[in-house]
Amino acid sequence: QVQLAESGGGLVQPGGSLRLSCVASGRIFSSYTMGWYRQAPGKQRELVARINRRGDTAYADSVKGRFTISGDNAKNTVYLQMNSLQPEDTAVYYCNYPSFGVDYWGKGTLVTVSS
Repeated sequence: QVQLAESGGGLVQPGGSLRLSCVASGRIFSSYTMGWYRQAPGKQRELVARINRRGDTAYADSVKGRFTISGDNAKNTVYLQMNSLQPEDTAVYYCNYPSFGVDYWGKGTLVTVSS
């Protein structure tokens, strides 16, 4: 089993920044990809960014240049630095760890961008 715990969400004004954290525990393997997804009200969950243990990253077009995903392998922690936040970034952000065909999810952390 894998447990994922997100933190760092909150209310921020447009143009502001937040840093999300996701701590993974349990059966974490040395080779993995972890990702951040988000789900806005009335919309489907979408990939925001992902990173593998080598540090290779991928981003949704909508966040390129504004968000940065990083990881601390020793701490099994993945971060999402979000800059220049806009109202359309408002969503619940979820951490994801796929392992042997099973998708593990955290409970999510709410990010609200509003003036």
